[in-house]
Amino acid sequence: MTDTQTLIENRPPSVAALFLDRVAATPDAEAYRYPVPAASGQGPDDWKSLSWAQAAEQVYAIAAGLIELGIEPEQRVALAASTRVEWILADLGILCAGAATTTVYPQTNAEESAFILSDSESRVLIAEDAAQVAKAVEKRAELPELTQVVVIDPAGVETGDWVITLAELEQRGARYLEKHPELIKERVGAITKDQLATLIYTSGTTGRPKGVRLPQDNWSYMAKAIAATGLISAEDVQYLWLPLAHVFGKVLTSGQIEVGHVTAVDGRVDKIIENLPVVQPTYMAAVPRIFEKVYNGVAAKARAGGAAKYKIFQWAADVAREYAKVTQDNFRRTGAATAPFGLAAKHKVADGLVYSKLREAFGGRLRACVSGSAALAPEIGYFFAGAGVHILEGYGLTESSAASFVNPGEAYRTGTVGKPLPGCEVRIADDGEILLRGPGIMQGYHGLPEKTAEVLESDGWFHTGDIGELSPDGYLRITDRKKDLIKTSGGKYIAPAEVEGQFKAVCPYVSNILVHGADRNFCTALIALDEAAILEWAKENGLEGRSYADVVAAPATVEMVDGYVKELNEGLQRWQTIKKFRLLPRDLDVEHGEITPSLKLKRPVVEREYKHLIDEMYAGTREA
Repeated sequence: MTDTQTLIENRPPSVAALFLDRVAATPDAEAYRYPVPAASGQGPDDWKSLSWAQAAEQVYAIAAGLIELGIEPEQRVALAASTRVEWILADLGILCAGAATTTVYPQTNAEESAFILSDSESRVLIAEDAAQVAKAVEKRAELPELTQVVVIDPAGVETGDWVITLAELEQRGARYLEKHPELIKERVGAITKDQLATLIYTSGTTGRPKGVRLPQDNWSYMAKAIAATGLISAEDVQYLWLPLAHVFGKVLTSGQIEVGHVTAVDGRVDKIIENLPVVQPTYMAAVPRIFEKVYNGVAAKARAGGAAKYKIFQWAADVAREYAKVTQDNFRRTGAATAPFGLAAKHKVADGLVYSKLREAFGGRLRACVSGSAALAPEIGYFFAGAGVHILEGYGLTESSAASFVNPGEAYRTGTVGKPLPGCEVRIADDGEILLRGPGIMQGYHGLPEKTAEVLESDGWFHTGDIGELSPDGYLRITDRKKDLIKTSGGKYIAPAEVEGQFKAVCPYVSNILVHGADRNFCTALIALDEAAILEWAKENGLEGRSYADVVAAPATVEMVDGYVKELNEGLQRWQTIKKFRLLPRDLDVEHGEITPSLKLKRPVVEREYKHLIDEMYAGTREA
């Protein structure tokens, strides 16, 4: 048996047990950093730290407080908050009490929040602030199981018997621990690997969300498997901003506990650019939309600097892509990431002009980024790779505890999601669907045995719903969601995500794009533009001072986008080309239910909402 197998097979039954081990091993080492806004509300945030021992003191107090409230093993405690250090401490407190966390996105409306709280039979809700508490108060009559609400930021909240503060819960827990000093050790020691640890409701692209049951063993396995990849070490500094209600954000907390590195936590997306030079992370995880935004921002800034500057950027971007493709290919063949002398010389010049500034914007110490949740356009991936910002694409689902595949360090291949994590089995079904089996797979959907049976076979194989192909040496490439594949009326299959990704690499102003064409004789697209980028463009093109809606409706804007659509079409097969498009009057967003909190497109919602625009594009054709 290899060291890796031993590490994984001898794992403890829970991540709570791993947390106790970590605290015992490195009590004084720094565990978390978090921002405290300046008292005046002006100026930069003040970053504070918690050691593992300090974090444990709060975690154990939360756990004991929940036990004092009567929370039993496997009973659900809901957590509705944005990404912040208290989310992690509360989640660990729930786990150390032997209970299970129900995650709720803070953007979820009152009705859907109530459905999740009710369906999960959550007994306690840990809510971030007045806005989250208000949703529970509004729906209290529908939530007889919910006996207590705990609020993290109590400003504007009326506390009493039903609503208490997190500080009060910790105080009660600390007093309870004085009387029962062995309580946490006993609770954690009694946890079995099959006990429910987390209920994550899939944001889903259709219908009611389903609660994915992830047992304690999933997170313990994930922690050991991530460590076994060798991608992270105790010296790392992770910048964590992803939503922790999402499985991708949540799994990053398990790997950190196993390895023991520092995590800087701040979920404010608008602070990412400001935080990176302060945190100076060595690695961070993100979704493709963030890399697209950075790429589009850099391109727009170069364009705003004048024709010469933009020309230099375009040249440097081409060099980056060529350099990345050549070095990755050489590494695959020879084990050395080399480039011919001429290309290496051009790359060195481009590095001084463009790439070094880009790396500085990421904090200057970034070793790698992990990208997941959706496909990253390969051309954007190659650009960053060539610029020295190494994006390791990974793959997994809520149902597989997030991390099933990840690209291996230096041997990463842009356009693939890498190799399976140790302990994860994969096979490709006859129709191209990816099937997974291993310790990361869910127990099933909460209270939905029929839905579970549709995707989980009796021998443990899970049907992902994604189409993909494996290279001879085990790298997986995802081609599309099985249900998203388009079949035109001419019988041709098209993967819309592939076309959409290529457009994002071509057009620096796009935010979201949806390609439509099922049962039609040609493809069309709905395109939403990035507000900041297009308003900057508007200033230089005689449209300054106009609203976003006016700018996207302007003939000059449509003409500009049409140029990029033509450029896209040049690289596509005839049946994939976009014959017509419409610009949307606003960007797609979570609030309107058009994208998920992890920034994935909800196709049915968008197609339903903009049906009139789709119908308009096909009007007058033989099929209309």
